Amino acid sequence: MSTKIDLSLSRPNRIYRPSEPLEGKILVKSASSISHYGIRMAINGSVNLQVRGGSAGVIESFYGVVKPITILSRTLEIRPSGKIVSGTTEIPFSITLRNPKEDNSERFYETFHGTNISIQYLATVDIMRGYLHKSLSATVEFIVESDKADLLNPPISPEMVIFYITQDTQRHPILPELKSGGFRITGRISTQCSMLEPLSGELTVEASVLPICSIDIHLLRVESVLLGEKIITETSLIQTTQIADGDVCRNMTLPIYVVLPRLLTCPTVLAGPFSIEFKVAIVIFFQSELSRLHPKSDPLTPRLWMAMETLPLELVRARFGV
Repeated sequence: MSTKIDLSLSRPNRIYRPSEPLEGKILVKSASSISHYGIRMAINGSVNLQVRGGSAGVIESFYGVVKPITILSRTLEIRPSGKIVSGTTEIPFSITLRNPKEDNSERFYETFHGTNISIQYLATVDIMRGYLHKSLSATVEFIVESDKADLLNPPISPEMVIFYITQDTQRHPILPELKSGGFRITGRISTQCSMLEPLSGELTVEASVLPICSIDIHLLRVESVLLGEKIITETSLIQTTQIADGDVCRNMTLPIYVVLPRLLTCPTVLAGPFSIEFKVAIVIFFQSELSRLHPKSDPLTPRLWMAMETLPLELVRARFGV
């Protein structure tokens, strides 16, 4: 049996805060005893920025030129040189993410996996075995959330915005029958939402000349990266939640309830080199011959048989519920 190494964190959900120690065990499985020149653990956190060639007018030669932003870089010696006996060996470790001896003004952004921006924290253990043997290494990602002391107090009441969608509010061309016959959809939806709470609201179809095919709620990310003196912004789809299928009854209130995906969302970030913002789009698909011919069209591209309303969405991590 070859020697295997693994990292096991103390928390199954792998969620830690900057003021808390990262704890766990290094598991080494070996058929025979092995010598080593030390066991080290590295903790790294960074904001990885990417600008895809061709997006927003960026030429291909600019691809990948944005340097990552280092949030955290720390190395700790777990054990000095020695031997690891055969069988399974468990080596506990504990390392503080935020160094209390340093200036605590350093910003720990929450973990986020986007299209052009990724905020990631990794723990890597290395067993150094010298020049004649390959070092043993294992890496695990852990999730960082804001310290309790940095959290916002929960809003007294959710910030709800009243919206209405008609043929006159559309900024893109729509079907002639929709333009002449008309439609009206009203409702309200949260524009500030806690990370631990669902995005909520309600919607009512008051009138529509054409039957409705579907009503969807799109959760969008808006990622902006500073490239030289230019800000490159790209909007992409995170998830779609269908709240109605088929032609709904008129004047019936439909609830809006959207659970936020953890790793694909984070509190809204407005930093210097980058920003992470969010939007919510209410999209109505009408039944028509054209929609049947294009069943797999891009959901972000306005079509003749679609009506939509897009609103900014601020995500926050509140003190309540943590």
